[in-house]
Amino acid sequence: MPRIAMAKSIVVACDIASREELERLVEATQGVPQLGGYKVGFSLALKHGLPEIVSAIRKHTGKPVIYDHQKGGTDVPHTGASFARVMAESGVDYAILFPFASPSTEEAWIGALQKEGIVPIVGAFMTIPDFAAEKGGYIAAESIGRIFTLACSMGVNDFVLPGNNPAEASRLRQLIEARAREPSFFLPGLGAQGGDIASCGRVMGSRWHAIVGRSIYGAADPGAAASALGGEI
Repeated sequence: MPRIAMAKSIVVACDIASREELERLVEATQGVPQLGGYKVGFSLALKHGLPEIVSAIRKHTGKPVIYDHQKGGTDVPHTGASFARVMAESGVDYAILFPFASPSTEEAWIGALQKEGIVPIVGAFMTIPDFAAEKGGYIAAESIGRIFTLACSMGVNDFVLPGNNPAEASRLRQLIEARAREPSFFLPGLGAQGGDIASCGRVMGSRWHAIVGRSIYGAADPGAAASALGGEI
């Protein structure tokens, strides 16, 4: 399974409607030097089937494919094995989990992905303004920290942090770096959700990947848009 070779890169969030649009997007952007990979979500996977979507990307590039179930890892523990098997059979390289359900679910789902050779990327803090309990949401800061701490103890080295909340991203980065060896961070929430690459660069250290969707696939020239963003990394 390919890994993102660069310490910093742009990851394209392919939140678009059709396989044809996906292929045009990948073809237009795959040559951008700072482009690390492609993230696909449930909309393309449910509509066309995940193996077909991975195949469409592979027609144009060997760069890594990240699957984001939005939000994977919130079911009962035993379903993690089925999820991981589908990831492996579909040919994805990474899978994103937000394991809010319980420690047993988190352990089972991370372990299942690792067993299948799929790299788990673990998140616990979403980019929406009212996510955290202190902002009116449901998830307490203590729970967020416990999710990341458990993931680190299982050897996870890739994490999702909120790119549109640099202060929180910086705090969580420090928590993780105290427990994981040279972790990499994936940052959604950039562009249309208010975050920017410059702000992330000031707080995220040397190993991070900017996840960008609408600012690239919604541009008149996606390749030029991705290249410009890559220049900011």
